[in-house]
Amino acid sequence: MIPVRGIPEVREGDDLAALVAGAAELEDGDVVVVAHKVVSKAEGRVVRLGELEPSQLAERIAASDGRDARQVEVVLREAARVVRMRPPLVIAETRHGFVCASAGVDASNAPEPDALVLLPLDPDASAERIRAGLRARTGRDVGVIVSDSFGRAWRQGTTDVAIGAAGVTVLLDLDGQRDRAGYELHATLIAVADEIAGAAELVMGKLDGVPAAIVRGLELAGPGGARELVMPAERDLFR
Repeated sequence: MIPVRGIPEVREGDDLAALVAGAAELEDGDVVVVAHKVVSKAEGRVVRLGELEPSQLAERIAASDGRDARQVEVVLREAARVVRMRPPLVIAETRHGFVCASAGVDASNAPEPDALVLLPLDPDASAERIRAGLRARTGRDVGVIVSDSFGRAWRQGTTDVAIGAAGVTVLLDLDGQRDRAGYELHATLIAVADEIAGAAELVMGKLDGVPAAIVRGLELAGPGGARELVMPAERDLFR
C-alpha cells in the first residue's frame, strides 16, 4: 500500500487523473484508491449552507437536537429514503442504493467553512473516468476504487468501503470451490473491493491530507462496479 502524496487541494473542474499521474509512478495491475471527497470536489458536488432555505421538516428534525436545519435539509435532499432517525443520527438510503449515515453528506475536509460535500452522482462512472484518464496519461492498465467511510451494523467504528469501482473485481465468488480439507464452500462471496478500500485507508488517513493510495501486488483485474455491492432488496432482512 503506497500513499500518493503531494496532491494539492482539489477544486471543481480539476483533473484527478492528471493529479494522480503527476504524483505517482503506476504499474500495470495497480489499484488506485481515491477518497470520494476529492472526486466530489472535482465534480462540483459541494453545497454552501448560505445558499439553502430549510424546509419545515428539516427545521422540526433539527430542533430535536439543536442542529443546523440547513444541514438536515441537505441530508433530506440527498436521501432517496430515510431508514431510521434517532437524533442526532439520520440513516438514509441514497439514490445509489447505499444505506449510510446522513446520506453520505459530510462537513469534514470540505473546501471551506459552512460547506458540505455530497457523494458523487455516479461513483462507478467517476472511477471509470479516472481509470481512462490514467491510462491515457501513463499507458498503464490499472483499477480504480472510489472510497468512503461507512459505519457497520453490530460493529463499532467506521471503515472505508468502495462506493465506485472500475477495472477491478468487486466481488469474489468462491461458491463451489473446496478448501484445503476438501470442504465445498457455499454462499462464500468476498467483498474484495471493500477490503481494498479499507486497507488503503490505513495509509491515507483522515487527517493527513493524502487523498489517494496505490494498492500493488494483487491480481484482481476485472469488470464490474461498486453497485454490485449493494444488497438486493429481496435479500435485505432489514428493509
